[in-house]
Amino acid sequence: MGFWKSVRKRAARLRVEMRALWLAARHPGTPWYAKLLVAGVLVYAVTPVDLVPDMIPILGIVDDIVFVPLALALAARFIPRPVLEECRARAQ
Repeated sequence: MGFWKSVRKRAARLRVEMRALWLAARHPGTPWYAKLLVAGVLVYAVTPVDLVPDMIPILGIVDDIVFVPLALALAARFIPRPVLEECRARAQ
């Protein structure tokens, strides 16, 4: 598998995961603290505000490539498994 094909596949998975977490944040079975964390990560991912500005070569992009997926994975750990599985199925 080529490098760019792999990157596109991961980006597609990340989009589905973001959608699933958005659905989970609105689900009544999700605890409030998980909703707060998911909302914070998704807002960070879609707003132009960054921890490291994108104008700084390499570091500006790396924070988005590393921080957002790690934060999404952390947020997913706080959501009950049945709720997350239901939301992932709806996000597909």
